[in-house]
Amino acid sequence: MEAQARLRRTLSVRDLIVYGLLFIGPLAPVGVFGVLDARSAGAVGLVYVIATIAMAFTALSYAEMSRVVPRAGSVFAYASAGLGPAAGFLAGWLIMLDYLLIPSVAYLFSGIALHALFPTVPAWAFTALAFAVTTALNVSGVRLAARVGLVVLLAEIVVLALFVVMAVAVLVTEGPARPWGSPFTGVGGTTTTLVIGAVSVAVLSFLGFDAIASFAEETTGGSRQVGRAVLLCLGVAGALFVLQTFLAGLLAPMSPAELAADPAAQGTAFYDVVEESIAPWL
Repeated sequence: MEAQARLRRTLSVRDLIVYGLLFIGPLAPVGVFGVLDARSAGAVGLVYVIATIAMAFTALSYAEMSRVVPRAGSVFAYASAGLGPAAGFLAGWLIMLDYLLIPSVAYLFSGIALHALFPTVPAWAFTALAFAVTTALNVSGVRLAARVGLVVLLAEIVVLALFVVMAVAVLVTEGPARPWGSPFTGVGGTTTTLVIGAVSVAVLSFLGFDAIASFAEETTGGSRQVGRAVLLCLGVAGALFVLQTFLAGLLAPMSPAELAADPAAQGTAFYDVVEESIAPWL
């Protein structure tokens, strides 16, 4: 390894956390809130608490492996070192599919969302634009991509902060639409089976935080820096997920039973909460 070319070590812990949160998305629960609410009988906050704990075991594994095998290959390097080249080859292709599919879905969602705002422009054009912009940023270098990523992340956090502040204001002035403890106990109670079934969907919200490990050879600190960033990223994301789903669960105008009976309403449930209970413009 000493004779091989090395990557530039320019990324701080902050940069790594930004990358992880960008891959995850601070607003990731928005798209699945209705599904989780229906499946868990309203105990969405509890679902994300358990999902965060479950994902913590994966995060701890990544933190340990990034210390022992500080290579940019991430899972590929870990599997190769621990299980052999064949396992590493398989793991490498699987993680490559992960990194191809997650951005692809993000591009598609961007195209669909922007087309809804600007109907005269076809969705494929916005999808292609999103692909072109992000590809150009990555080709230009990891440092520039990290800086732009920080701006994007801050914009997401501002929107989330607006939601939190306005949701709290509504709860203080008008009170909740559901019982205060319902995001953790369910509306009228829930069961272990329902909660665990919802957790299996909620863990998908955390997809991407493991990408931090692929920057193991581009960090300014030692190998432990990657592990700290992985754990911090998971903790921050889990806290944000629990907070936003707790507030949305209290303000939800439809009951979990009504959502379960109307699958079409589950995809827009979070948006409906914001529109009907807080402010249409938000």
